[in-house]
Amino acid sequence: MKYWIWLTKVNVKPITKYKLIQKYKLPEKIYKLNKSELVKEKLQQDEIKEILKVENRLNLDKYQKYINENNIELITINSKYYPKVLKNIYDPPIALYLKGNKNVLNTYSIAIIGCRKCSLYGEEMAKHISYELAKNNITVVSGLARGIDKFSHIGALAGNGKTIAVLGNGLDKIYPYENSKVANKIIQTNGAIISEYIPGTKPNKENFPQRNRIISGLSNLVVVVEAKKRSGTMITVDFALEQGKDVYAVPRKCYKRKF
Repeated sequence: MKYWIWLTKVNVKPITKYKLIQKYKLPEKIYKLNKSELVKEKLQQDEIKEILKVENRLNLDKYQKYINENNIELITINSKYYPKVLKNIYDPPIALYLKGNKNVLNTYSIAIIGCRKCSLYGEEMAKHISYELAKNNITVVSGLARGIDKFSHIGALAGNGKTIAVLGNGLDKIYPYENSKVANKIIQTNGAIISEYIPGTKPNKENFPQRNRIISGLSNLVVVVEAKKRSGTMITVDFALEQGKDVYAVPRKCYKRKF
């Protein structure tokens, strides 16, 4: 496991890791490559430097101990539990850190996404749609952000269904912290919170576009509740369309229903 942990720690593009795993199958073999062998893989100089960086090879046992002691599982791309639909995207993560129920990763799922500063109508629709999906045994996927994401998870939980939260940071912390109770409820009700980032990774701005490709890639289709023209939501939409997913949008006005 420590070699998988090492490879998730290496800061190169997901597609680079994926291509290397496709060729070498196991991260231990990648770990043992020297500079000249990496050059033959036609990697960029900064990628080679990152793969060979000594700092990335330190404290792997401590990471493994932390993962084991905090009920975190590492679902590698070679695992039978790895989401089959996620394997079909251009640059799937080579592994997912998971808290909760790993069996939920291969259920039929729909992503509900939208803006952080949503309207009351958007909140009601996110809850209502996810509630109805959960009642029909469909897993709701979102990003546990403020606004539409949070309300989508809440709606699924209210419908006694399963939901998956995809984070843009390590599973050692919930971001934003105010959603910690929702995260705990997701885990307690056979859902899951997942991340491709090793514990200790901070919620840096550049992580979230990468996170968004997993939200769409993990889902069978995507529903947009509310979004600005230039936003993380629209980045997810672009990923979904590139991945060949159907994208639906909630009308600006339809009917009102109290949740």
